[in-house]
Amino acid sequence: MADIKYYDVILKPVVTEKSMEGYADKKYTFLVHTESTKSQIKEAVEKMFEGAKVKKVNTMNLDGKNKRRGVVTGKTAKAKKAIVWLTEDSKDIEIFSGL
Repeated sequence: MADIKYYDVILKPVVTEKSMEGYADKKYTFLVHTESTKSQIKEAVEKMFEGAKVKKVNTMNLDGKNKRRGVVTGKTAKAKKAIVWLTEDSKDIEIFSGL
């Protein structure tokens, strides 16, 4: 397994209608490094976002989609998505506050 630092774990937030419904419940969705674990994701969120305390982390592996361009076929890259629940006394994550 690769040596992943906490700042390499979270790649970008997922901003969709479905993921935005959970912001009121302090439930945030991120795309994360494919080899990261739940404990690494928890550590990364708590270190990167000051005042955030993680209650629970769910992860899911997303396979690449089949794509075709003319006769040539291929696959897009694999991805991993993490849904992070914060505790009730935790501060909100600021990057989602303006959405």
